[in-house]
This record gives sequence, C-alpha cells and structure tokens, in this order.
Amino acid sequence: MKNRVELKNHQREIFNFRLRLFIGMGFTLLLLGILLARFVYLQAMRHDYYQTMAERNRISVMPIIPNRGLILDRNGLVLAHNFSGYTLEITPSKVSDLPTVINELAKLIDIQPRDRKRFKKLQTESHNFETLMIRSRLTDGEVARFAAQQYRFPGVEIKARLFREYPYSDKTAHLLGYIGRINQADEDKLDDNDQLANYRGTDYIGKTGLEQFYETELHGTTGIEQVEVDSAGRAVRVLSHTPPISGNTLILSIDAKLQDIAEQAFGDYRGALVAIDPRNGEVLAFVSRPGYDPSLFVDGIDEENWKALNTSLDHPLNNRVLRGQYPSGSTIKPFMALAGLFYHTRSPAQAISDPGFYTLSGSSHQYRDWKKGGHGSVDMFKAIVVSCDTYFYGLAVDMGIDNIHNYLSRFGFGKKTGIDLEGETSGLLPSQEWKMKRFKQKWYSGDTVSVGIGQGYSLVTPLQLAAATATLANDGVGYKPHLLKEVKNSATNQISKLENKPEFDLKLDPASIDMVKRAMVAVTQPGGTAVAASAGAPYSIGGKTGTAQVVGMKQGEKYDASKLDERHRDHAWFISFAPADKPKVAVVVLVENGGHGGGVAAPIARKVMDYYLLGKIPAPVLPKGIKPADAPQLEAEHD
Repeated sequence: MKNRVELKNHQREIFNFRLRLFIGMGFTLLLLGILLARFVYLQAMRHDYYQTMAERNRISVMPIIPNRGLILDRNGLVLAHNFSGYTLEITPSKVSDLPTVINELAKLIDIQPRDRKRFKKLQTESHNFETLMIRSRLTDGEVARFAAQQYRFPGVEIKARLFREYPYSDKTAHLLGYIGRINQADEDKLDDNDQLANYRGTDYIGKTGLEQFYETELHGTTGIEQVEVDSAGRAVRVLSHTPPISGNTLILSIDAKLQDIAEQAFGDYRGALVAIDPRNGEVLAFVSRPGYDPSLFVDGIDEENWKALNTSLDHPLNNRVLRGQYPSGSTIKPFMALAGLFYHTRSPAQAISDPGFYTLSGSSHQYRDWKKGGHGSVDMFKAIVVSCDTYFYGLAVDMGIDNIHNYLSRFGFGKKTGIDLEGETSGLLPSQEWKMKRFKQKWYSGDTVSVGIGQGYSLVTPLQLAAATATLANDGVGYKPHLLKEVKNSATNQISKLENKPEFDLKLDPASIDMVKRAMVAVTQPGGTAVAASAGAPYSIGGKTGTAQVVGMKQGEKYDASKLDERHRDHAWFISFAPADKPKVAVVVLVENGGHGGGVAAPIARKVMDYYLLGKIPAPVLPKGIKPADAPQLEAEHD
C-alpha cells in the first residue's frame, strides 16, 4: 500500500483568511457608516422634532375648565348658577367586568336603577375610553366610604365637578333651557365654527333655550396649565399657568317674580303667557305651561323620566310660547279693523244690520255669529266691543284674502319675531298663492270668511300675537322681542346694555289707531266681552278676548263644553295692554281648552298687570272648577 502525502497550500490559506478579514471589516465599516449616518440624521436633521417630542413627554398640558356664566333676572335674582359637587365616574375601557364592578360599588354608594339606565345610555352615546358618570352629588359619607376602598376599583374615581342649577326649576325651563353632555353633533358644530379647542376638557354645552342661544357668552375661555411629569406620568411641578376666564353674566329683561305670579295664576290650566314692554320690546314674562325640571337633562336623563315627558298628554316639553301654533280667534279683530280702515273697505261710522249670521253672496250657507239673533246695528267700534262675528265675516270677504295677508304681515303675522331663542315657528298667514302651492287649489271666498274671525287656515304663536299687540299698543312702532337686557363681562365687570331701536314704524293713521284702542278699552268695560278684566282696576286696560275652536261644529249645532272631552274644548285667548293711555306692558294669554277668553284668560292677564303696575300680590289660585263662595257672579260672556 502506498503512502499518500498531502501538502498544505499556505498561500491559498493566507489569501482566504485575508479575504474573509477584508469582507468582515467592510461589513463592519458599512454598519458603522449606517449607524453614523442615522446618528447624524437623528441628532442634526431631526433634532428639533425629537426635542419637541421629548418635551411633550416631559410636559403635560392640562385644560382648566372655566366657570359657566350666571343668568340673572332684571332685578338681579339668580335664574341659573353653578355649584360644586362630587361625582362617581367609571372609565369602561379600564374595567374588565363592568356589571360586577357596578354591583360592588352599589354596596358602598347608593346606585339606583335609574342611575344604571342613565349610565347605559351614556355608554351608547360615548367612546369606550371616556370617563362616564354613574352617580352625581355624592354625600360626604359616600365619598369617605369609597376613598377607603378605592384600591379595589381600578378605572373608578371620584371627581369634583361644577353642576348647573336652576332655582326656579320648571317655571323657567322653556325660557332658560338646559345644558347637556357634548355629543358628536355638538363637536362637529364647534369644529365648523373653529371653537373646538376652547371646549377641550368641557363635558357640557347649552342644548336649548338661552343656554343654547348665548352659549358663546356663557361658556368662557378655557385655561391651560403646563405640568412637568416624570416617567410614571406623575406631576412634578407646574411650569406655566394660564387661568381660565369665566363666562359672562347674562342679565335678562325677565322679572322673575312676575314670571312666578303668572305661573301661579294658571293654576291647573295648560297654556302660555307673554308680557312685553311695548316701548322697547323687552320680554317681562315668558310662560309655557306645563314645564319640566331642566336638571333632569344636565346629568343625562334616565329612560323612565324621558318616557314620562314624551308620552304625557300635557306635552311639557312643548314650548307653547315659541312653537305652539293656534287659531287666533277673535283676537285678530282689532287688526282686521285697522286693515279695513287702511284699504277704505269700511269707515268707522259705517254700520251693518246683524241678524246673527252671515250669508255669502251666491250661497245658502250661513256663517253663524256667536250670539243667536245677532247684535242689531253694528259699526266698527261696537263690532270690536261685542266681538261681532257677522261684521268681520263681511269685512274679510269685501277686503279679500290677499289684502288681509299683506296688511297683517306688517304686524308680523306669518313671520318669526326674531326673538333670541332657537326653534321659533312662524305661524301661518294664508294667501291665494300659499293655498295653490300647498294644496294645488284656488282660493274661494268661503275660505276668507273664517279668516276674518281668526279661524280657518290662519295660525299664530302666542309670542307672535304678543309682539303684534305690543306694536298696536305702541301706535304702530314695533320692536323685536328680546330676553337679553345686559351682559356683564366677567373679566372687566363692565356692563354692556342692549341697544334698543325700533324695527319698524307702520305709520298708522292716528284717528284709526285711536278708534281701535278706544274700542279695546271698551271691551274691558260693562257691555264688553272682558268686563271682569278691569273690575276695580285703578288704571285703564285695553283688551280683546278670543275663542279658538279645537274641533269643528256641524251646521246649526250649538257648542256645549260640558258634552266635550276637556281636551276638545275651545282655547281661550286674551290680548291686552295697560295703562291704555300710555301702555307700559302688553300681555297675551292663551289657556288651552279654557273656553272663553273673558272668563279664564283675562283674569290671568289682570293679575300680571296688577303686579307689574301696582306691585300687588294676587290671592292664591283655587283648583280648577272651584270658586270662592263670595265671588261675584258675572254675566256670561262670549267672543
């Protein structure tokens, strides 16, 4: 066997070693180059960016929520203010078993079924990472019990918050409105108006009423606090502090005591009342009955209360002053009289013979007067005083619907008044054009007959009728109704007064307006339809009663309230102003299903005027249908 001798090639081995060494060194240099390039990029080119990021991690910017502005009445009485309280709040994303945690919390703190329902409702409206309230206004005892057991409840905490309170509760609910939690629609609106940054940290915003309309004034300016934090997120020190600016104080034209008296005067009745100073448009009282408790909405209303409010036959959420639309009834007659004089359709002395009905030319249909047998010879003055339907049937037909529309629109009928509240409706002032657009039908003379006495297609809101009455009382000079009187700046304490300028001057004929106003004074005197309104008054009152049908009557059928369901009975109206020679207040009252204006609505207006003009506090209102034994028995009235 031959021995094989293997010789090593040292040159090749050295070459391979050097090759591997150079490759390794090159790769190492490449990595070092990449690291160096990255280092230069981060330290030089991106220095400012990462320094800012580091500062953000080191510095926490905390919003400081401003106090919401107060709302006061004209005499300084508080209508809306804030108070501090403790709330129990849960962050759902930080709680693994929410139902169990809530049940355990209920052993320490009183959590009612309505609280649970409200919490579930808030969950559906919010993001999972948001902190949601399950109980508000905790007692000191509840706070202490939870504090001792807080370690057991991660994701649950007690917070100190400011709550909105309305001392007059339901009596000012439709006026002031309420605040509620900010939802997505609110955020979108704030974003559109470039106001979202100012609401950082804010949970609530005005939802209705003055709280909504003057949200910008009431919210204030959010403050900022820069705090240095450690790696665990704990605050180390305050770096800067920009205090918040509280919302401004709104001073309203409303007289809270007058509002309270008006509310009490309604007793058990539903309805609306508006009192306006005709000299400047200031709204003195704004009543919609029944009301509701606005505090129910502040924390998020529970399902039970929400259902009760929405299903109530009394419709407490309906702002009757602003959105209620009703036939005006005979309260339209003074305005119809002015229109007839304006178009020379009638002269004051021109009289008709009233047989108790009106028959349209070419028709056998009779439109009945409220008084069987009629009123005999009736001129314009008497027609207003006794509220003669027959007279105004004929006047309306002779004038024509378009003339009626054009003239009454000057007083604001069929239009929004422009009051400083959202959601106002415009009523309905019909015309030939309107009917053709609405029903694709021509207008007939028979349609005009009912319009002459405030029935048919015509609809008004109590606010609209009040503004028109104030304009009439002020001899045709009209002001926009408004609730805000002054604004007190929270930062400077300076008070800015609302500038009052007339919106329009109808330049009414002095003789015409004088005749109509004298007739309205006679309405409240013996022989008129509202004699009870001025009985014993040391000042003169101009007024007009009205009855608005709720259900129609068949031809020849007599109205009998006792045979109708209470909610099918006529509405009662009364429009008024006083003192008649130099009016300081115009009052309009609507009593739903109240019957005749002279018997129900006029006494309510009288109590309001007595307090405003004389400071007289009225006697307590008795329950509906009950009269004091010594009450004078007045002659039955109608309009």
